[in-house]
Amino acid sequence: MNYWLIKSEPSAYSWEQFKKDKKTDWTGVRNYAARNNLRDMKKGDLAFFYHSNEGMEIVGIAKVTKEHFQDHTTEETAWLAVEFAPYKDFKNPVKLEALKKDPFFKNMDLIRLSRLSTGKVSETEFFKICDMGGVTLK
Repeated sequence: MNYWLIKSEPSAYSWEQFKKDKKTDWTGVRNYAARNNLRDMKKGDLAFFYHSNEGMEIVGIAKVTKEHFQDHTTEETAWLAVEFAPYKDFKNPVKLEALKKDPFFKNMDLIRLSRLSTGKVSETEFFKICDMGGVTLK
């Protein structure tokens, strides 16, 4: 299993809306590195749901339910989408500020490549952030 982080501004698409929708296609990615991350996601992979610009915090975990396919928001075949479903709420949202203060996360994509809309998360980063957020995965 691989671990990821996906970003959305809560005013555009929030975690609460995602939970109401029960699933969504992650569309609109127009950066090649972020697109490559979408391409590499596999069904069952887990991704942190990060509120960007407003809140700047990880608020939950999403699960990949359908691997990459043509992004239906464009006719350009270079762009992909992935389907996600909500998996788990964070009891305590994990702020970007807390991650930046901890040297453990200095190499994390969210810190190093802050403008990237989808990023890789290592297994150790993933489980440490889950602990910080009050989430236990079995």
